[in-house]
Amino acid sequence: SVLVKSDSSIKSVSDLSGKKVCSVTGSTSVDNLKEKQPNLVPQKYDKYSECADALASGAIEAMTTDNTILAGYAAQDQYKGKLKVVGNTFSEERYGVGLKKGDTELCEQVNEALTKMVDDGEWDKAVEKNFGPAGFEVDSETNPPKLDACS
Repeated sequence: SVLVKSDSSIKSVSDLSGKKVCSVTGSTSVDNLKEKQPNLVPQKYDKYSECADALASGAIEAMTTDNTILAGYAAQDQYKGKLKVVGNTFSEERYGVGLKKGDTELCEQVNEALTKMVDDGEWDKAVEKNFGPAGFEVDSETNPPKLDACS
């Protein structure tokens, strides 16, 4: 997704033509976004915090990475009310848990713990606690994500 200043006129990817958009060096976010809006001006920084600072100061017009990371920045005290997540998700990125290859027992334990977290409402509580202050709503069609089978 995209993070912008709260008073920005940018509402979607289509509004990024000619705009300076930041992500970290090595990230695929700007490359993915550039496929949707080829006229944006990529800006690469070493850390997401440097992108957030550049956005808050007006050195860039937008920041891109995973929407949950962006919502986390928007919820931080120094940015609260100053930054917001806009537009729809433009790519899907999968997260994983690194385990020793073939350790299906531990994989099943991790999957059971994640399933329990969703079933008992702890997932929703964590989402609200971490993203609610930013006014961010998780896409309920893709979240919580479906778990891969252990093999």
